[in-house]
Amino acid sequence: MIPQEKIAAVTRGLRAAFGVDKMEEMQMLSGGHRADLIFRIAVRGTPYLLRIVKRVSDPTNHFAAMQAAAEALLAPRVWYANAEEGVCIMDFIEAVPLPRREALAQMPAAMRALHALPAFPARANHLNTSCTFLLNSGAAVDELLRSFREADLVPRGEKEQFFAWHAELGAVCRQNDAEMAPCHNDLVKPDNILFDGNRVWLVDWEAAFQNDRYADLAVVANFVVTHEAEERSYLARYFGQLPDEYQLARFFLMRQVAHMFYAMAYLLLGSAGKAVDWNDSVPEFGEFHRRIWAGEVDFKDSSMKIAYGQVHWRQLMRNLELARFGEAMRTVGERHASG
Repeated sequence: MIPQEKIAAVTRGLRAAFGVDKMEEMQMLSGGHRADLIFRIAVRGTPYLLRIVKRVSDPTNHFAAMQAAAEALLAPRVWYANAEEGVCIMDFIEAVPLPRREALAQMPAAMRALHALPAFPARANHLNTSCTFLLNSGAAVDELLRSFREADLVPRGEKEQFFAWHAELGAVCRQNDAEMAPCHNDLVKPDNILFDGNRVWLVDWEAAFQNDRYADLAVVANFVVTHEAEERSYLARYFGQLPDEYQLARFFLMRQVAHMFYAMAYLLLGSAGKAVDWNDSVPEFGEFHRRIWAGEVDFKDSSMKIAYGQVHWRQLMRNLELARFGEAMRTVGERHASG
């Protein structure tokens, strides 16, 4: 199962980590990124996770973020990591289902610890796959917006309003250096959050880089926050005190940026250039995220990608009509104007 060209590198890893040349058991896992090979192995009766990076991109920053998180007890212990050879060995977490209320209690503290780490290494020309991509400027963002404008994916009367809102949000939610922190940037995938029955562990650090802390907070909230009282509790656990007006406003606006980003991305991915039919009812936001959290949604299915895009689109359309949107825009805009 291990590619021939990687056998020597894996053997070097086993020797460095455990002083052995062979593993006793090896099972390829079905989860994780299929661009990498991921195995559950056993050495001296103890299970570990072996990851072999097949990507052409340099995993140096991925491994550095993973090591930093592991040292802070946010990620499983790393026994061996060689970025040049693309091999790492770490503790294997025997994961059990993570109840939403348990995640609501534990995830804010985990993100607070993550965002307090020393700055992640700079990434030249990094690919930003988080929602803050939409707040950037440049050819890549312009191309995404052009593709979305030209495609027949959303009700026509709502499309132009969307672009007006995007321009407004981009002007107000620009990068604020005070909010930049080491971020995971891929917590939109619940399988990147493992629960051992006692605590959570964050895995798969390929997308990690310095980003707006509210991006991580926003995507996790989609799964664990169901009403405003839980929102305040969630942010209070993160900040260590009740959130102030600015924190509530910036969090709310970043959630709208996330709705924009995932609506666009999933509608484009799922439609494959075809028009999207809005005649059928769109799933309810909270219920669809409950199903994702429970592992009941398979995003290999194009119809599920489209449904997820529609879920975010409908939530965005509702939220941007709320009085809270205008109030949040004023609060954040005034804070930035005052420096």
